[in-house]
Amino acid sequence: MPIEDLAREDVVSASPETSVPDLARQMRDENVGSVVVENGNRPTGIVTDRDLTTRVLAEDAPSAEQTAEDVASTGLCTVGPDAGFYEAARAMSENGVRRLPVCDGDDELVGIITADDRTELLADENQQLASVIQGQRPEY
Repeated sequence: MPIEDLAREDVVSASPETSVPDLARQMRDENVGSVVVENGNRPTGIVTDRDLTTRVLAEDAPSAEQTAEDVASTGLCTVGPDAGFYEAARAMSENGVRRLPVCDGDDELVGIITADDRTELLADENQQLASVIQGQRPEY
């Protein structure tokens, strides 16, 4: 199954100049754990709730003075929309990331898939498999 069928298209994003407090409010208001930093429509980094914790709160950094560009993780690992589920899972595992932006052939952001999305899909698949098994076993 291609990632484009699984990825969320409504990616929460911000510009590099967005303040850290505004990023935190975006995460709260959108109920997400990350904001993709974009320059134009091209992702340049990602700010996660963990980034805010380890790079701002833990360092006692003045958050109002910092921007997305200051705290974002860069060197993004991305996949194309035609990547398969297992290719995306491998990329996440090999790069130690829980969020994977999906970019088209022009490197423009078209979606995002998260570890939670993958877990939910696997749970649904396991439930369907359990239903098949239950339907085929003899009654006790």
